[in-house]
Amino acid sequence: MWPLLFCSILSLAVILERLFFWWRERRRQDRRMQDRLFSRIESGDVQGVLTLADGKGGASHPLDYVSRMLVAGLAHRSQGLHESIEIAAEEEMGRMKQGLPILDTIITMAPMLGILGTVLGIIESFDLLGSSGIEDPKAVTGGIAQALITTAAGLSVAIMTLVPFNYFVAKVNRAARDMNKIAARFEAACRKNGDDH
Repeated sequence: MWPLLFCSILSLAVILERLFFWWRERRRQDRRMQDRLFSRIESGDVQGVLTLADGKGGASHPLDYVSRMLVAGLAHRSQGLHESIEIAAEEEMGRMKQGLPILDTIITMAPMLGILGTVLGIIESFDLLGSSGIEDPKAVTGGIAQALITTAAGLSVAIMTLVPFNYFVAKVNRAARDMNKIAARFEAACRKNGDDH
């Protein structure tokens, strides 16, 4: 039960951290900033995009993940605009996926820990049965019932972790689709103005 308690605390900590991360990213979302970036790049003002991002991207007004991706790609366009945007997108995806492998491991491991606890409890019950005989069947059945609690606890931890995990995976997938669409549009606007080198 102690490892399951640790898994549940760790799961809760990661879930709360990810909720805070997505709440913060939602507050940073600024469609008007993205429109300004696009209008500047469409008019061929690459330096204006970088200046605009520097002014907006300070500690008090951080950029959202889409704007960070576009600005990072544009700032390193000498290495290839498409490649630079792709690298920036991967960095953003890495930030979004942070903690998800931990939740995935807990989802898999918690039921196994529960079953292990049950198996050990049943072994103990049969050992008790072997030493005391059939004289006290309640001790054996009580031990088996108590052993099954660990399976229920393991399944509960896994189920309560699975729902937030799937929610976060869906958020990451939606953000990846958005970034792909916006990056393709941004690259097209840069190519149109000859700023993709």
